[in-house]
Amino acid sequence: MLSVIIPTHNSEEPLVRTLAALVPGATTGIVREVLVADGGSRDETEKVADVAGCEFLSMDSPRGRRLKAAAAKARSPWFLFLLPGTVLDAPWTGEVGRFIQQPAHLNEAAVFRRGDRWQPALRELRLLLSSALSGIPRAEQGLLLSRQLYDALGGHSEKASNPDYDLLRRIGRERSIRLKTNAFYQGPF
Repeated sequence: MLSVIIPTHNSEEPLVRTLAALVPGATTGIVREVLVADGGSRDETEKVADVAGCEFLSMDSPRGRRLKAAAAKARSPWFLFLLPGTVLDAPWTGEVGRFIQQPAHLNEAAVFRRGDRWQPALRELRLLLSSALSGIPRAEQGLLLSRQLYDALGGHSEKASNPDYDLLRRIGRERSIRLKTNAFYQGPF
């Protein structure tokens, strides 16, 4: 089972899309809990999280600190970090379930394939070039990893300007697996 962790800030609409895609995971028992690490939203983000049964953690802290605090509070041995607006394709539960049940993956991380259904062409081109040049996945692709690996890496940096990228960089290509399931990013552009 896994804990889904979503950092938010005025993310009401994209959060709805992300949570809707997690319903199959909740009904199959893969998703144990969803923690929303909010940075002081002034819209209805908290209400959306509450209606969906998420644990809402609001703190006026940098994103890395919020993500790290949510991970410390999570109860599952596996974490799935998603940006609000990331929508996982329907067959995600089977592939994620198989991944987390293999002990060999305790020291590896997985990201989803980048879908393109809602991505404007120029943004997608920029993301593809950036990813190809650095070889590091993007936060829009989600990140699945064990608590064991997360703790060994020291979790999200509280000082990095982009804590998602920093964590993906520390994981590196050699410990990253790209899943076959698509993640479609429908967040702010």
